[in-house]
Formats: sequence, structure tokens, C-alpha cells
Amino acid sequence: MPDENSPRWRTWTLVAMAILGAATVAALVLALSEANHQRDRAAAAQSHSYDVMIVSRTLAGTIARAEAALGRYVISGDRRLGQLYSDNWRSATTQLLRLSKLTGDNDIQRTTTNRLRVAIADRGKELSDVALSTSYRQNTQALARYYKAREAPSLKAIDDTLNQLIDEERVLLNARTSRADQAGSRASAIAQVLSVFGMCIVLAAILLGVLTVHALSDRAAAQAATEAAELRADDLAEAVARATDELRTQEEKLRQSQKMEAIGQLTGGIAHDFNNMLAVVSGGLELARRHIDQPDLALRHVDSAAEGAARAAALTRQLLTFSREGSVRMEPIEMGALLRGMSDLLDRTLGDGITLHVLDTAGEWRVFGDGVQVENAVLNLAVNARDAMEGRGEMIVRATARALRKDEVGRCAAGDYVALSVTDTGVGMAPDVVDRVFEPFFTTKPVGKGTGLGLSQVFGLVRRMNGEVEIETAPGRGSTVTLYLPRMVAGQAAVAPGAPTPPVSRMEEPEAPVPSGYRVLLVEDDPRVLSTSANALEELGHRVIPCSDPLEAPAVLAAQGPVDLIVTDVLMPRQTGPEMIAGLLKRQPGLPVLYVTGFAGDASGTAGFGHHRVLRKPFTLAGLERAVAAAVQDRYGHDDPSDRAAAA
Repeated sequence: MPDENSPRWRTWTLVAMAILGAATVAALVLALSEANHQRDRAAAAQSHSYDVMIVSRTLAGTIARAEAALGRYVISGDRRLGQLYSDNWRSATTQLLRLSKLTGDNDIQRTTTNRLRVAIADRGKELSDVALSTSYRQNTQALARYYKAREAPSLKAIDDTLNQLIDEERVLLNARTSRADQAGSRASAIAQVLSVFGMCIVLAAILLGVLTVHALSDRAAAQAATEAAELRADDLAEAVARATDELRTQEEKLRQSQKMEAIGQLTGGIAHDFNNMLAVVSGGLELARRHIDQPDLALRHVDSAAEGAARAAALTRQLLTFSREGSVRMEPIEMGALLRGMSDLLDRTLGDGITLHVLDTAGEWRVFGDGVQVENAVLNLAVNARDAMEGRGEMIVRATARALRKDEVGRCAAGDYVALSVTDTGVGMAPDVVDRVFEPFFTTKPVGKGTGLGLSQVFGLVRRMNGEVEIETAPGRGSTVTLYLPRMVAGQAAVAPGAPTPPVSRMEEPEAPVPSGYRVLLVEDDPRVLSTSANALEELGHRVIPCSDPLEAPAVLAAQGPVDLIVTDVLMPRQTGPEMIAGLLKRQPGLPVLYVTGFAGDASGTAGFGHHRVLRKPFTLAGLERAVAAAVQDRYGHDDPSDRAAAA
């Protein structure tokens, strides 16, 4: 019976062993598959964590580079550094967006990333104020804001939040790695148990070995393909970098070419205007010489020449103000009259394709500011509106009287305002563009068509006048930019304290006779100006001691004896006027001084000149007469030279 059942038993044993072997092989395969799956998940989790930490560190570095570029921009005033700051800050914004995507699958990290976004937004506003002050050449204010920003809570909030985000990701990484290790350990234990059964099944081991060889071959092939792809990506990145560098080089050449073209147009226009004015001056003088025997006719031609010289002086003051070197002349401005005076200029600037309407309903309401800068602001807004309409459309420039409640428009206080608006029928702006339109260096125009500084300068002017800017726009519906400027109150000063006396024409006379007979030391390095100024002073009845070298002035003063007044140029080759005066006042303290200059920076205050009087070139005889009398009276309180000598 056993013998008969032996083949059957063997068969069932073989079947059982085959089934057991197959189950063992299946269990081994499942265990190995689970282990590989756990390792893959652990590797993916590690890669994700490393990405979060790398992006966090990169974001911190980008913000640090942006702040460093801004610091160098504040110190040097180099606009390329300002552009570098702007580029780095935009890169930081892009990196923050990527970080938000990476941490979006975790509620805790998403909350931390939201706090980081708020801190970076606050930091951006603080740094934007510093960049804005630097763009307006308010370097002292910009530097103070920069150092204050270094201590701002937002900077610490950014660092703390980034560190917290990295720490949270590190905790997640450790937890994921621990779980992966535990799962791998369990899979290994199961594999060890099953391997005991697998040892009895050689065929299963051979089959498993074949499968393993195939798996390793596939993995090696995949790794080789990955390395080849990485090499191709590196080559492509290098090629892109070379192309980018070449593009930047060509862009810089184009920008320089456009700058030179703009300078050529500017100098050509200035030369044209000056030639017209000089033609008036030279023609008037020549006609006066021809009619010297006819006093009335000659005087009329001289007046015409004087008017041409006054217009040339006004153009020079406008150029100095535009270059930030001229004085800011604060005065009452009737906006309707200003717009009417600009009508011809706007027509020529905008071209025939623009239909311009200039409306004035502000009546006689006035604002207090610099007329040249307000004109530049109107011109900037008009040019931007023209570009938005691509040179063809309808534009309305309007001045209206408005009474505002507190905070009705921006930060405006309650009161009367002159609303100056420019409306166009152009493409309009999206909300995200409106939010950034006043940022320095921000522009939506193509390369070479704008610097991004025009509207930021308008914004700075309005804020200096304690006003506000409002923009009404929508894509495809045009734009209206309105400047709210406070109405001038009664009794407000018409000219900034310390500002120089403007030139007057030949026909203007002093309000009251001024005394003469002063002993005047005149210091001027230009022989022609020295001779002309000496003749003018002698014409006014003063006794002039000329000196062509500031270094010789102490010796001349010692040889000639005390004088009543020193009249000196400011910028001279061997020594400046203020340097010379500092030495002379040690010999004769309290001596009246009158500075005469055509280029003295911002003369709205005289602190840089020891609070002495400053007379602008070119000047008239009447202006010189008043300036001399005022300089002496500032020191002695009266104008009689005999009384001054007696008091001495």
C-alpha cells in the first residue's frame, strides 16, 4: 500500500513544494517590491525636503543681495545698482512663489509660508521707500531710511520665518526617513524568513537571480540615460548663458546709442533756442549802435536786447533745475494760466495724431510750488498718455477746483485742492500694473522707450507739495491720472527763503535810491567778467579794487587797507570763493560778502555760503545795486558808508 501510494505522495509533495516555492518566490518579490517602494518614497520625500531647504536658502541669499545692491545704490547714486536691486527683488518674488508651491501640501508649512510672504511684502515697501528717496537725489533721507530699514522688524521676521521653515522641513525629513527605515527593516525581516524557504528551491533562486540581473541592467541603463540628460542640460544652460551675455551686451550698446541720440537732440534744441536769443541780443545792440544819435529808438533796441538776455538766463535756470543743480523757485501758480501757456508746447510734443483739449474750471485758485517742475510733470503725463494711445487719439488736460474731505483721496487732509488731470483714450492699465506704476525703474514700455523714472518723479513732486495722485483706468478704457495739489493759502511766502533775486530788465528801476561810495574788493578769475563787473560797480558810484586771483586777495587787502564789501565769484580754478572768504574773515571779521555765480547748486538756502548774499549771473545793473545794498545792510543794519566808517 505504501509502495502504491509513494508516487502519489511524491507527486503531492512536489506539488506542495512547488506551491510553497511559488508562494515563497511571490512573497520575496512582494517584500522586495515593498522595500523598493519605501525607498523610492523616502528618496522623493528627501528630494522634496532638500528642494524646500535649498529654495529657502536661495531666497535668503537673493534678498541679501538685493539689500546690498540697494545700499550701494544709496551711497553711489548709480542707477545701474538701483536696477540690480530691482532685478534681485523680482527674483526673490519668483523664488517665494516656488517655495509656496513646494510647501502647499503641508498645512503647517503653508501657514509659515504665508507669514513669510507678508514679511517680504513689508520689507519690499520699506526698501521701495529707500529706492524712491535715492531716485529723487534725497541721499541723506535715503541713507537714513536705509539704516532704519536695517533695524526693521520685517528683516528679522524674514530670517526667523525662513529658519522656522527649514527647521520644520528638517523635522519632516527626519520623520519620513525614520518611517522609511522602519518599513525597510520590516521588509528585510520578512525577506530573511522567506529566504530560508527559498534556499530549498534552487529554481526559484535562479529565477530570482535572473530577475535581479535584469533589474540591475535596467537601472544601470536608466542611470546612464539620466547622466546623459544632465550633460545635455548643462550644455544647454551654458549656451543660454552665453546668448544672454551677448544679448545684454547688445542691449547696452543700443541703450548707449539712444542716450547719445537723446543728448544730440537736447543739445540741438538748446543751441537753437540760444541762437534765437543771441540773435535778439546782438541784433538789438547793433541797431542801438546804429541809432545812437536817437536816444529813444536806441533805448528801445537796448531794451529788446535786455529781454533776449533775460530769456537766455531763464532758459539756463530751467536747465539747471532739470539737472537738479538749479535752485527750486517756489511761487504761486495759477494752473489755468500754466496750462494755457503750455498749449503750444503740448501740441508740438504730442503731434498731429492727438486731439488735445485744455480745460480750466479752477478759476483763480493757485498752488504753491516750482512752476518748471509742475510743467515737467504735466509734460510727463501727456507723453505717457500719447504713448498709451500709440500716437493717435483724444487727450483732455483739465484743471478743476475741488473741496475734499479727510482721506477722501489717499492721504489728503480736508481742504481745497486744485485737481490737475490728464485723460487719454488709450489701452488702459491692469490693476497689477497700477499698483507698481510709481515704482522707480518700472516701465511697461519696450526696451529703449522709457526709463521708468517719469511717473516716479511726478509722484515725488506731488508728495513734496503735500498732495496726492489718483489713477482711474481699466484695460481697453483709457486712463485718467489726477494730481491733487493743495490750494495756496493767504499769506503763504511767494519765494523760498534765501532764493536769489531774479534778473530784471533794463527798464526796471529800484524801489528806492540806494547809497554808493563803498570800497569794494572784487575777486573774479575771468578777465572779461572782472572788467565788466568793475565797470558796473564804478557806474554805481563805488570804488573798486580788482583782484584776478583769489590766492592774492589777502595781499591785496593788506596793501589797500580796509574795505566795505567783498564781491567774489564762487567757482575759481585755484581756490573757491567760500575758501578764500574763510581766510579773509579771520583778518577782518564781520566783513560783508556778496557771492556772484552762475552755477551754485541749490541756492534756496545759503548755509553753504556762510549765510551771505548770493547774486546769480547774468545780472542787471539794478539787480547788482540792490544786492550790494542788501549785503551791506545785512551786516551793519544801515547803508550809509560814512556812518559805517564812523561806527568802525
